[in-house]
Amino acid sequence: MEEYQKVMSRLQGLCAKRECCSSDILRKALAAFDGDTDQAGKLTASLVEDGFVSDLRYSSAFAREKSGISGWGSAKITSTLLGKGISREIIRKALEEVDAEAADRKMRSVLESKCRLLHGDPQIKFKLIRFGLTRGYDYEKVGPAVNDILSGKD
Repeated sequence: MEEYQKVMSRLQGLCAKRECCSSDILRKALAAFDGDTDQAGKLTASLVEDGFVSDLRYSSAFAREKSGISGWGSAKITSTLLGKGISREIIRKALEEVDAEAADRKMRSVLESKCRLLHGDPQIKFKLIRFGLTRGYDYEKVGPAVNDILSGKD
C-alpha cells in the first residue's frame, strides 16, 4: 500500500503541474506498477474521480494550444486525440472551444510563411494545398486561402 501512495502522490503532482489525459496517466501508472493492470486502473480511476485527470479539460487545452500556437487544423487535432483514446464526443466539445476566426487567421499565416519558402517553385499551389491539408485543415478552407495568397489578396 505504501508503493501505491507513493505512485499516487507522484502522479497527483504531475497532474497538478499540467493537464494529462487518462490514457497517459494509465500508461505511467502501468510503468510504475510493473504492468499490474488492476493497481494502475484503480489509481487512474481515483485520479479521474478526484478531478486530477479530465479528458475534456486535457482535450480542450490541447486543441487550443495546437490550433493557436502550432497552427494545426481540426482534422490533425482530432486524429491525435483519437490516438490517445479520447472519445469523439469529448473531442467535438474540445474543438468547440477553439476560436474559429483565430484558427483561420493562423491557417492563413502558416500558409503565407510556407508560400515565402516556396517562392518561385512551379508547383507552389499544389505544395501549399498539400501542406495545409497535412496540417489538418479542410480543403474547403485551404483551397480559397491558397488562391487568395497566390493572387496577392489580403
